[in-house]
Amino acid sequence: MLQTLGFCIDRKPSTLPFAGTGVFVTRGFVPKGATVAMYPGTVYQAYEPILLQSIRNPFVFRCIDGVLIDGNDKGISKMVFRSCSGRDRMGPFMMSDTSWLTESPQNPLAVGQYVNNCSNDRPANVCYQEYDVPDKFPIELRQYLPNVNYSLDTQRPMRCVVLVALRDIRAGEELFSNYYTIVH
Repeated sequence: MLQTLGFCIDRKPSTLPFAGTGVFVTRGFVPKGATVAMYPGTVYQAYEPILLQSIRNPFVFRCIDGVLIDGNDKGISKMVFRSCSGRDRMGPFMMSDTSWLTESPQNPLAVGQYVNNCSNDRPANVCYQEYDVPDKFPIELRQYLPNVNYSLDTQRPMRCVVLVALRDIRAGEELFSNYYTIVH
C-alpha cells in the first residue's frame, strides 16, 4: 500500500473518548484530494427493507438519494453481506470483496466505516464522495470492491462511497469526517 498509494492506514483505538475504533494514517503521507478509504457494506435501495439490520447499528450510511450502505462487519449485517456476495459470484469471479469482514482485509482501504465524526477540537480531514461503479468496470477487478447490492435485480449500478482527503494528512493522524456533509 505504501509503495502504490504513498501511505498506509489502519484501525486502532480512537483518540476521541468513548469513540471505540478509529482509522489512522500509520505511514507515509496523504495528499489533499486523494482517496484515503472506502465505506464497505451491503447496498440497499431506498425502497428495500433494512429494519432488522439497522437495529442498534451505528454503521448504516445514508446517501443523498436515500440509498443506504450497511458497513457493520458483525452480526446479521455480516451474514447478509456474505450471503449476497456468494449469490452474485460469476463462475470463478467474485463480484465483491468479503475480506473486509475479517481482521486483515484484502483491500486495505475498506475501513471507512470506522472513521469517526469530527469534533470542535478535531476538525474533519476527510469527506464522503458517492459514486456509481460503471457497467464497463472490469469483471476481474470487482473482487476488490467491498460493496454488494442487497437485491440481485437492482437496475442501478453498484453504489460506492469513498473518503477523500480535505487537506494533506500525515502519518500518526486519525481520520475524521463530518457525518452531515457530502461532496457532490
